[in-house]
Amino acid sequence: MTDIQTDGPEWAYEDLRLAIDAAGVALWSWNVDTDRLVMDRRGFELWDVPQEPDVTFELLSEKIHPDDRDRVRAAFNATRALVGPYEIDFRTLFGSEIRWISARGQGDDVGIRRRNMTGIFLDITGRKQAEEGHELLAGEMSHRVKNLLAIASGLTKLTSRSATSAEDMSKQLMHRLTALDRAHDLVRPLPGDHGKTALLGDIFTVLLAPYDDDGAFEGRIRVAVPRMGVGENTATSLALVVHELATNAVKYGALSVNDGTLDITGCVEDENVRIVWTEQGGPKIAEPVEPNGYGSRLVRRALEDQLRGSVSYEWSESGALVTMVLSAERMAT
Repeated sequence: MTDIQTDGPEWAYEDLRLAIDAAGVALWSWNVDTDRLVMDRRGFELWDVPQEPDVTFELLSEKIHPDDRDRVRAAFNATRALVGPYEIDFRTLFGSEIRWISARGQGDDVGIRRRNMTGIFLDITGRKQAEEGHELLAGEMSHRVKNLLAIASGLTKLTSRSATSAEDMSKQLMHRLTALDRAHDLVRPLPGDHGKTALLGDIFTVLLAPYDDDGAFEGRIRVAVPRMGVGENTATSLALVVHELATNAVKYGALSVNDGTLDITGCVEDENVRIVWTEQGGPKIAEPVEPNGYGSRLVRRALEDQLRGSVSYEWSESGALVTMVLSAERMAT
């Protein structure tokens, strides 16, 4: 399809074409008997196929994501039986990239001419990515709220073990909650402070201070990592990881009992920084029944996707051993 037929002057056609281009719309016509598809230039670009005259829906189907392919084929075959307009959203493969396309048209053979059904393709990748981001944020917020409640409960129990009176318990608990607030401020820079760095050791000590009676250096939580600055993005991602690991330690690991200890050590290896989280003295643990739960996925997403690093777990009777390897260059961002 290379033209739009109008009864108006040539300039009216040009205005319509400009409007279609501005909207990012691709036009298509599908012959229901021969399976032949005709598209405009934008359609070929959207599907990433050569601009040739003999294009079939079956050929385009090869570009559809395997998980959506059968659904889309069935939907297109059923469009003639639908009454009124229809819309189908699906994923396509553009090299190694995944894009979202919305196919829209009119069902029930309405307006069909020469056995051709017509409609549009629209690139909705941006909208779908935004929706996925919102869903991830909602899930992450729900997960973090539950974790905060678990932390509050764990801190209350932890404080009650060492408090000598209700007043002492209130004082200690407020101290720990204040430390949590400081940790939140550490990874949420104020407007105008973008790019401000924090020390790697400070991230661990501040975030873990609420879980230790005597401070991260003197009590049962010990931190020994290289003195190096990290960027705002790294601080935020790393804080999510520390928050998740600490929550698990309070719930099930070394920080759930009085004599458990936690050591965080680090060293620089070539162009990477290796950080080892070692728990000892906690309850006997085994490998989680659901190793790919939301918390584990959150840690992997933060370390692997955002910081281009890696994480591995070892489970033993003495406690969890978590090894994180991060790019030293990436940590500066």
